[in-house]
Amino acid sequence: MHILVTNDDGPPSTAASPYLLPFVRALERAGHRVSVIIPDSQRSWIGKAHLVGQDVRATAYWPPGETPDVHSVDEQTNGGNGGGEGGDDRQPWILVNSTPASCAQLGLSKYFFQSSDSSTPKIDLVISGPNYGRNTTAVFALSSGTLGAALEAAVCGARAIALSFAFFDRVTGGEIVDEACELSVKVCEYLANANGKGKGGSEEGEGRVEWGDGRLYSVNVPLRKGVSGKPVRWTSMLQNQWEQGACFQELTSDTSVDGAEAEEVRLRRQESGEGGAEAGSGTATPAQQRWKPRHFKWAPRFTDVYESVQRAGPGSDGWAVKEGETSITAIRANFMHAGPGEGEVKL
Repeated sequence: MHILVTNDDGPPSTAASPYLLPFVRALERAGHRVSVIIPDSQRSWIGKAHLVGQDVRATAYWPPGETPDVHSVDEQTNGGNGGGEGGDDRQPWILVNSTPASCAQLGLSKYFFQSSDSSTPKIDLVISGPNYGRNTTAVFALSSGTLGAALEAAVCGARAIALSFAFFDRVTGGEIVDEACELSVKVCEYLANANGKGKGGSEEGEGRVEWGDGRLYSVNVPLRKGVSGKPVRWTSMLQNQWEQGACFQELTSDTSVDGAEAEEVRLRRQESGEGGAEAGSGTATPAQQRWKPRHFKWAPRFTDVYESVQRAGPGSDGWAVKEGETSITAIRANFMHAGPGEGEVKL
């Protein structure tokens, strides 16, 4: 397959984007042609946004361990990366100063689409990720840039998978990551090649794989040793909410907010249980002070998610990951109808 890979964590780095490069290499070892287009910096928690009024610039990037080959710039920036079905010509990745959703669109329409001379094969599948952390339950998924890129690909008519690695101790490399990458390749291949059949080979039932009409899949793989020997389950996305209604922490006027990458590292420490108590909403401001300038930062409470998963019990994406199992959740790229839809409203 020709697979377009994007993410929301940006270029490979131990601090913010540790899983992208090993996953791309795993896809290539499996014989796939891989084209990569990603944000040039950390773009987590941005959903399916596009940035209006900003010049969007794309540049070639050679991942660690790579050097430019002898091909022309045009050939380099309009082909795939690595061998597999695309041959042995090495190609650069593309960095974009925009959002994950914009990367998905640009990859599908401006860089890696099928060329008129058929030198570049059509894109068979878009994979967004692997995200540095889980994207289980509604409160995570609705803000996820990883899901955002996959949603954008789906509304552009592509087959799309959002892939996330749920860590428990912030492991960033080694055998555990390699095992998760190999399993993820198998899961993505299964979803792409199932041709409407579920795991039991039945054309009907809960395990049926379908594409089109805005369908896509959210896959969460736990970073635990032996994950390839644990079940891979169809799940539903848990409908949960932020228990206190907001996740902003109020800061003092002399406190500065770290950059996006540093803040993401802090959040990942909380996700793995290393960050201690989560910050509250700050000291309440007296009514007479409320209109004075105030200072906040985004500080999601991961405990809200973990507690909602525990209360809901088995069946959800969050529960499967908690049990060390891989979760596959089928979703649609739309706002599903949830109430009356016919007849006149009499006011």
